[in-house]
Amino acid sequence: MFSYRHAFHAGNHGDVLKHVVLLQLLDHLALKDAAFWVIDTHAGAGVYALNGPQASKRHEFDDGIGRIFQRKDAPPAVAEYLDLVRQSNEDGDLRRYPGSPFIALQRMRAQDRLRLFEAHVNESRILTANLEQLGRDAIRRTVARAGDGFDGLKAWLPPAPRRGLVLIDPSYEDKEDYRRVVITLKDALTRFATGCYLVWYPLVQRRESRELPAKLSRLSGVRWLQLSLTIRQPSSDGLGLHGSGLFVVNPPWTLRESMRSALPWLAKALGENDAGDWMIDSDDGARSRRKSADA
Repeated sequence: MFSYRHAFHAGNHGDVLKHVVLLQLLDHLALKDAAFWVIDTHAGAGVYALNGPQASKRHEFDDGIGRIFQRKDAPPAVAEYLDLVRQSNEDGDLRRYPGSPFIALQRMRAQDRLRLFEAHVNESRILTANLEQLGRDAIRRTVARAGDGFDGLKAWLPPAPRRGLVLIDPSYEDKEDYRRVVITLKDALTRFATGCYLVWYPLVQRRESRELPAKLSRLSGVRWLQLSLTIRQPSSDGLGLHGSGLFVVNPPWTLRESMRSALPWLAKALGENDAGDWMIDSDDGARSRRKSADA
């Protein structure tokens, strides 16, 4: 787990899905004047150079933000996300990708606060340096800690304003992360039951990945929305990421409808060889799923 660095994967299809939804949740929180907190348990470096040695080694962004960066026909939720990424690339060339902390800071107001964890020592140092480059206002609103976000989250719950969003986004390179996600979310809900929680998970050929959403859905009294985006067929050797999913606890009522237009578009735009697929499921039993070719 401690060797994982998100810079190798920045801007991939998983980031696209996660950040489209993250923006929707931030916008909803900002509808009220009352302050809110954003807590990110696995913050990464904050922003990434796509032409740097790590991102350019795998070029995963080519199958993610790279495919849609110049598109002008995106549905509203995706268009908002693309506008934000373009703000980080004002010359029109895709060179920088904002991670979740930088996306949050662009939507947060003076009264809102950002709390970050990053366990990788080098990533934590880079995160601090990147935040410092944003200036005194960003530093004033942000606390970044080098440490395990799973363990550290409980110290910040409930947030002082009793309004907030918690992003739980481990690498899952250690299969123990699947178990820890369930334990962490269960504990967090006892401390902050009204909070909004966004859990990202990979779609891989692994039993733990398939079982995670069902385990989360069985947590007592949870109101949830599950979203998934598949861009390719699973590989024959069982290796690699063929899509990703999100489990949203206490989702805003607007999220389902915005995703009903965003997910088919993303499945078609990012899907390889007509393999794009998407799904929406929820605690009320209303499930939607369709192949991109039918979107």
